[in-house]
Amino acid sequence: QVQLVESGGGLVQPGGSLRLSCAASRRIFGIYTMAWHRQAPGIERELVARITNGGTTDYADSVKGRFTISRDVAKNTVSLQMNSLKPEDTATYYCNVVQGSLNYWGQGTQVTVSS
Repeated sequence: QVQLVESGGGLVQPGGSLRLSCAASRRIFGIYTMAWHRQAPGIERELVARITNGGTTDYADSVKGRFTISRDVAKNTVSLQMNSLKPEDTATYYCNVVQGSLNYWGQGTQVTVSS
């Protein structure tokens, strides 16, 4: 089992930045993907960004050039740097780890972009 705990959400003005972090309860070995998803009210959860154990990254078109996903293997963390935030980025952001048939989720952290 892996527990995931997100932090770093909050209220920010349009154009501002936030950094989300997700700490895993233990080191993850082998082949895996760590990702951030988000879900706004009334909208399906969507993939925002992901990073593989090999360091390959992938982003939703809506966040390319603004968000950066990174990981710290030694600290068992994955982070999401969010710049140039827009009101449409408002959502609950979830950390996710997929390893084979295993799929772990954090409880989510709220990001609100508003003036």
